[in-house]
Amino acid sequence: MTMDNFPEGKYLATVKIGPKGQIVIPKEVRDMFSLGAGDALLLMADKNQGIALQPFSYAESFWNAVKQIKGEES
Repeated sequence: MTMDNFPEGKYLATVKIGPKGQIVIPKEVRDMFSLGAGDALLLMADKNQGIALQPFSYAESFWNAVKQIKGEES
């Protein structure tokens, strides 16, 4: 189910987990992020905050942010 009249650049949908644990990313979202077959995604999970998927190309900036936070806490 998708939500009509959502603000530009935003998307909300429900997806089902298949018998092999797979989900289908809706075409609108794949187009929004220029994702294609074979592209890698970074999956982040936090029991309290949920699950997030990001294009793997964002991994470097994510890890740099983690390092910065760790440096501030030390």
